[in-house]
Amino acid sequence: MNKIYASAKDALEGVVEDGVMMAVGGFGICGIPEALIAGVKAKGSKNLTAISNNCGIDGYGLGILLESRQLKKMICSFIGGNVEFERQYLAKEIEVELTPQGTLAEKLRSGGCGIPAFFTKTGVGTLIAEGKETRDFDGETYLMERTLTPDVGLVKAWKADKAGNLVYHLTARNFNPMAAMAGRITIAEVEEIVENGELDPDSIHTPGIYVHRLVLNKTPEKRIEQKTVRTE
Repeated sequence: MNKIYASAKDALEGVVEDGVMMAVGGFGICGIPEALIAGVKAKGSKNLTAISNNCGIDGYGLGILLESRQLKKMICSFIGGNVEFERQYLAKEIEVELTPQGTLAEKLRSGGCGIPAFFTKTGVGTLIAEGKETRDFDGETYLMERTLTPDVGLVKAWKADKAGNLVYHLTARNFNPMAAMAGRITIAEVEEIVENGELDPDSIHTPGIYVHRLVLNKTPEKRIEQKTVRTE
């Protein structure tokens, strides 16, 4: 099975259509699948639900899908850092489901493992718990959270082999493994593709069984979100 596609446009074809739910790797703008996000914008798919820690920044990452009004809902942990996201949220132009960061990660991981729900103490007694089932275990109250199984996972990795086994680079791993596991179809954007057998099995972070399509992006921008330099 050939998992390598010539471009983001080709890889997204037949997958990211109107109304789909997609999990997108990244934290801030670190480890985001920038070419795939740009491909979604170019494709013009509408009424999308995106699951990600946040929604990029103005003019970059998922922020470009906000500006093009392709997102109807965000499931995320953080709104700040993106002026347009804040504006749309306050104006009720986009639906936002705020989810604690650890809960969001577990929703994706558990979804990828075929677990329909789990219990956590996070959010008990807060707005997060509204409308959700609670249960007591050993004298402590826990909140039941349903897991997430998005239609597609869009992830960024450093290196892949032709079978789709992925290796991430340092902190760019972040939410990418969970997004890859959860997506019914997962597309990985990578900087290098090697022959099968060239990757050290102990270094593989996401097994190829979770990855359906690969796109090569040798020269990603890797923009710095908040550049700080020393004052002389």
